[in-house]
Amino acid sequence: MKIAFYGSSLLSSYWNGAATYYRGLLKALSQRGYDIVFYEPDVYDRQKHRDIEAPDWCSVVVYEPTAHALMQVASRAAQADVVVKASGVGFEDDALLRTVLDNARPDALTVFWDVDAPATLSELRNDADHPLHEALKRIGIVLTYGGGDPVVWDYRALGAAECVPIYNALDPEAHHPVAANPRFACDLAFLGNRLPDREARVDAFFLDPARRLGGQRFLLGGSGWDDKSLPPNVSWLGHVGTSDHNAFNVTPKAVLNISRDSMAANGFSPATRVFEAAGAGACLLTDAWLGIELFLTPGEEILVARDGADVAEIMRTLTPQRAKAIGAAALRRVRAEHTYTLRARLVDDIFKAHFERRAMEAAE
Repeated sequence: MKIAFYGSSLLSSYWNGAATYYRGLLKALSQRGYDIVFYEPDVYDRQKHRDIEAPDWCSVVVYEPTAHALMQVASRAAQADVVVKASGVGFEDDALLRTVLDNARPDALTVFWDVDAPATLSELRNDADHPLHEALKRIGIVLTYGGGDPVVWDYRALGAAECVPIYNALDPEAHHPVAANPRFACDLAFLGNRLPDREARVDAFFLDPARRLGGQRFLLGGSGWDDKSLPPNVSWLGHVGTSDHNAFNVTPKAVLNISRDSMAANGFSPATRVFEAAGAGACLLTDAWLGIELFLTPGEEILVARDGADVAEIMRTLTPQRAKAIGAAALRRVRAEHTYTLRARLVDDIFKAHFERRAMEAAE
């Protein structure tokens, strides 16, 4: 079965938090027999900051950010059995969605894969003329990066035929324990790009605790923080490529996850870094959000903070021995229950069920 997947980037994680999600899921789907072509625009200097070259499990087409190139790649949707348009591609998203749907064969399954569902749904609620309202009438199924029942209910209320969350997970071949790297040595590390809907939470959950704990070392990775005023015990690394993520996660005493505003408010939206860090055996500390216990057990496999004061108190008392025990427990859990192999099995079941229903309806 052929999949045409239109997303932000498979090759680069630069200003592109969905990269490892795409890689993990599509690699696992290819192992289930899918023939996949990923289409990504050459925007935001991502091609200058590639983490990987085109893999053997997926073809990649990089296209210029022009209307003509968009029309060309969208026309190739006609070659696929499953046509996926992801949210947040980064160049003329509305035009791309419309054109891809126009080119998809009548017998193809069309999918809108939302990698930021809480934010997308907020836009839809506030904009009655948003093009996605009309597109939902033509889309076979909505798949989301997460969000749980709240996202499912909202999408169905807006007219989606079906909505299923496909959560982030672990690719054990990509994220696993490695030797510590002195470059990443610190007490607490955070990796995330500077984004308007997360910066206030980074101030509260990372920079404020750093000010409270002047004797501890903090490490900040990610793009966009160059002109941010940082406490003297916080070092900024800049962009950290995916090849360094394992060492970044395993070297510090603990690593921090900070949700974006919309995902924290909605809940049930574990970020990719949750599973990447756990897969490396890191002791993970996260801001509080609904649904954490569905993925990792608080206090045993993950540490949870309600605010910056909680982060500071946890780091004051966290011993290296307890940190290692939490990291080991998280590693066991994600390898057993939260791999992309398991997520791809769910996606495969969804796709096959759709085509089986369609075949039964045609036979009646």
